[in-house]
Amino acid sequence: MNEQSARQSKWVVCFLLGVVVLASFWPALGCGFVAYDDGDYVTLNKEIQHGWNWHSLQWALTTGHAANWHPLTWMSHMLDWQVYGLNPAGHHFTNLLLHTASSILLFLLLDRLTGAQWRSAFVAASFALHPLRVESVVWIAERKDVLSTFLWMLTAGCYVLYANKTGEHSARRKVFYGLSLLSFALGLMSKPMLVTLPCVLLLLDFWPLARWKFGSKFPARLIMEKLPFFFMSAGDSATTFLLQKHLGLVEPLATFSLGSRLANIPVAYVSYIRKIFWPSGLAVFYPGRPLSLLEVSSSLFFLLAITFVAARPWRTKPYLIVGWLWFLGMLFPTIGLVQVSTQAMADRYSYLPSVGLWIMVAWGVGDCLGENPIWRKILPLAAGASLLACIVLTRMQIPYWQNSLALFQRAANVTERNYLAYFNLGYYARDRGEYNQAILYFKKAMSAEVDCFPNVNQAHAYNNLGYTYLQAKDITNAVADFEKAVDLQPIYPEAYYNLGCAFQANNQPDVAVEAFQRALALDPNVAEIRFKMGNALLQLGKPAEAIAQYSQALQINPGLDDAANNLAWLLATCPDHSLRDGAKAVALARRASDHAHNQNPVILGTLAAAYAEVGQFSEAAAMAQQASQLALAQKNSALASALESQGRRYQSGLGGSPP
Repeated sequence: MNEQSARQSKWVVCFLLGVVVLASFWPALGCGFVAYDDGDYVTLNKEIQHGWNWHSLQWALTTGHAANWHPLTWMSHMLDWQVYGLNPAGHHFTNLLLHTASSILLFLLLDRLTGAQWRSAFVAASFALHPLRVESVVWIAERKDVLSTFLWMLTAGCYVLYANKTGEHSARRKVFYGLSLLSFALGLMSKPMLVTLPCVLLLLDFWPLARWKFGSKFPARLIMEKLPFFFMSAGDSATTFLLQKHLGLVEPLATFSLGSRLANIPVAYVSYIRKIFWPSGLAVFYPGRPLSLLEVSSSLFFLLAITFVAARPWRTKPYLIVGWLWFLGMLFPTIGLVQVSTQAMADRYSYLPSVGLWIMVAWGVGDCLGENPIWRKILPLAAGASLLACIVLTRMQIPYWQNSLALFQRAANVTERNYLAYFNLGYYARDRGEYNQAILYFKKAMSAEVDCFPNVNQAHAYNNLGYTYLQAKDITNAVADFEKAVDLQPIYPEAYYNLGCAFQANNQPDVAVEAFQRALALDPNVAEIRFKMGNALLQLGKPAEAIAQYSQALQINPGLDDAANNLAWLLATCPDHSLRDGAKAVALARRASDHAHNQNPVILGTLAAAYAEVGQFSEAAAMAQQASQLALAQKNSALASALESQGRRYQSGLGGSPP
């Protein structure tokens, strides 16, 4: 093949690869947001929903939200929100474009490095079309994965151009070196998993760049030129670890002992290999579990055997050890030595590491069998069949990401003791008002969690179960579970708050006040706790103390309209005339009504009472009439009748009583 034909063939491969990747993942555009991090990253993130502005960009650069420092990822979500809003198809489309671009760049990178066009195409296509990619591409919250990988490819590409320009003008080389550093910095600002990239560059120096060889004196300049990369990696690693530890996401040794972490490493590596070559039972979450000595030792033996096979022919087949170390090294930051969350592994972590194994397959099988004329005919067919199987399996995997129910039902079906799946199925049922079903899922989740981690602290689980009982109006069980939560974790303001709400719902305001006081002692700056405290104090006939709590709640959160309404009502109608302030009541009620777009009849009734307190009885009567009509339209006849009676009092020049 002459140079022109090779160039044309290369661009044909790029085009076909892009078309096939887009076609394979196109059904992802029909998937929605899921209740697993998508809220943190998009649907419930007000900073993202402000779009691109100076305040949001400052937030992106300084926040540790979602337990990572990745400002470029936040900025990409802001841009998507500005363009697509709450339409998930657009957010999916951006992920798909980034994945497609990365796949093409991987092919171009390997082709330039090796000149082996079809082997490079096979590696890129296997990487791009594999069903393990579904989690990274179809999960909107994993924008960080596809964005950082795109920048990884740019970094490696610029580095290769730098390394290949040895005999050219140094200024041009410096440009490529600088671009490589810039791309790497941007990649780290997208996802910290890129910290291993400097090590991969050293592997590329060995093969296929051949800038050094095992057994020869190692060129010090290769390390020197990587020092800026290593420094950035070290800084980003330290930042990520300290941030996640500060947020309590690094699991303590009490939950994951050092022995269990070390045991999980070889088993997880083997599990990744199995899923890469036999991708069955894929799920969004794989729970940690007790491991037998046989499972650990056999996995370790398997890994050592592959290492021996890959390392032995390093002179004649250097791609084997490079591909193997690529896989092992890139996975190492996520393999579980520093345990974040309680997962044993995750499909998304195989995104870039899998390339190393595909390099081993493409070059290893090609060299071993490619000289045989029969195999030379069979290999392209086998490669095509493999890629076709990947496409089919990928298309089958995508629908599981259509919504939260499908996602977690799938995880529960294909894994054992998947407590996270059960918890999320419980949340889904609770949101739909299916409280009995939700309680069953939560209890199943708690049982599975204890099976996996006997020493786990289930305070949060009991608080969650208690909240479900509270919504189901089963106060006895709700109180019991909230009390278990605070027994297990005494510093737990949310559980004390929920306990207070349960007592209040059971018409025990005195006990509720005690629980709210415990919550406020732990976290005094939560407006909702002070609002509920004010309600309980009002039930106890302590309006002055209730006014103080409502006022503090509004200082913390001026947009808490329920607190503004209750405070306005007290200031307008309190039996203790010394506590009244009609003018302030009018201002509070007006603001709350504006926030509600004048569609809340209770707030309108409060505004009517405030008008009456300042002597504007005609306005008060008109407002009460408007509120009554609105209550009727909302089919709340009891409230409508009370508001109508209130309006008649205002027409007579009298104050009102609560509707």
